[in-house]
Amino acid sequence: MSNAKITVGGAIEDEASSKFVDAWHRAKRGKSFRERHLAFESWDALARVLTAKRMELLRYVRRHKVRSVRALAKALGRDYSNVHADVRALEAAGLLDSTDGGLKADYDAIETKIAI
Repeated sequence: MSNAKITVGGAIEDEASSKFVDAWHRAKRGKSFRERHLAFESWDALARVLTAKRMELLRYVRRHKVRSVRALAKALGRDYSNVHADVRALEAAGLLDSTDGGLKADYDAIETKIAI
């Protein structure tokens, strides 16, 4: 597994460019790797996506096989429409993946770098 790495604020474009160049060089050397890099323009933008309920959802999906949003809502004891909205927001942010087999959060931790 890997970590999801989130950058918040600061020189997002410079950091993203640096990560791309680094990944390019590693691939060129034949190294195999899986990384997930995400960027948010501000703390407020990140906080709107990573709410307490969404973190709970991510933890559950990371630890359990989840076939559908309906099954996830039932397992969490939450309203389907709210869970559906949370799933879509996390997918849009790049923190959750939907596949034919269900929902996946294929990383062990979220590392966050916040510029001040």
